[in-house]
Amino acid sequence: MKALLALEDGRVFWGYAFGALGEVSGEVVFNTSMTGYQEILTDPSYKGQIVTMTYPLIGNYGVNSEDVESAKPQVEGFIVREKSSLYSNWRAEEGLEEYLKRHGIMGLERIDTRALTRHIRERGAMRGVMSCLDLDPVSLVEKARSIPEMAGQDLVQKVTTQKPYVWSEDGTYTIAVLDCGVKFGILRQLAKRCCRVIVYPAFTQAEDVLREKPDGILLSNGPGDPAALPYVVEFARRVIGKVPVFGICLGHQVIAQALGAKTFKLKFGHHGGNHPVKDLRTGQVAITTQNHGFSVDADTLPGNVEVTHVNLNDFTLEGIAHRELPLFSVQFHPEACPGPHDTAYLFDRFIRMVEDCRA
Repeated sequence: MKALLALEDGRVFWGYAFGALGEVSGEVVFNTSMTGYQEILTDPSYKGQIVTMTYPLIGNYGVNSEDVESAKPQVEGFIVREKSSLYSNWRAEEGLEEYLKRHGIMGLERIDTRALTRHIRERGAMRGVMSCLDLDPVSLVEKARSIPEMAGQDLVQKVTTQKPYVWSEDGTYTIAVLDCGVKFGILRQLAKRCCRVIVYPAFTQAEDVLREKPDGILLSNGPGDPAALPYVVEFARRVIGKVPVFGICLGHQVIAQALGAKTFKLKFGHHGGNHPVKDLRTGQVAITTQNHGFSVDADTLPGNVEVTHVNLNDFTLEGIAHRELPLFSVQFHPEACPGPHDTAYLFDRFIRMVEDCRA
């Protein structure tokens, strides 16, 4: 069925709908990963966004029930150059189109994703509407302009768990995870390191978590504007210095705010598995997985916070550590789902910090 993507600046792209049919809206971004589309679809950090894949052929290995990063797809819409009509993999359980249809996610194919990606790079990520119901470009552009901008949105409330749960029961150390939209890959990495992992809703009070005496606290990734999360920032402010704290992506931005720094919106964000990041302590460069549209302003960090990592594409801040307290955070995703495993050692660093503090 013929479908249309309209952007708020008036640019339109014609294509064909697949998956669930209808009309969806959100901020249009692009992801440069060549594989891992199922992990991308189920990443809660993409709530409120329509994702464009730059790799031209998507769906060739199907989907399965194991490679998910949350209970369901989180994207608002999915755009590809070509959806594979066949899939082949020994772990595959169904095709991409069937998967999207079952979960009510609209897809758009056979559009020029190179042109769309270049347009977003030049003009910035912007609001858009995908539809196979309304094919009037003028109407869809007006709809795109009427939806809320990403800046100022608290989308964490839409993806966080509504009650605490135990991810892994047995372990040497108890790690409390504040769920701002946590990926299962992060929980798997902690469990792999013999941690008892308890996941808490993002609106949990710090005192309620500290009362359980966790050995460490992890603030997770998540969607939306970090400046719109004062309650999460207050949580971070109250736990910093009490137990070892590790922040990932949105958790990193929240921790920076709790320390007094400010955040800003990137032009088109970092989304993909090929972002070079330099560790300023060792001089080593790692290829990282990233998915964020905001960044921490390094110039607003207090003097007792050290910049540990920097992005080599645009030199934005990628990691910090407190000079006195057991605390560090990174903007990228060390669990690498999907992506390279170059930075998985950061989970080991966190566990060593927990061990040292317990000793």
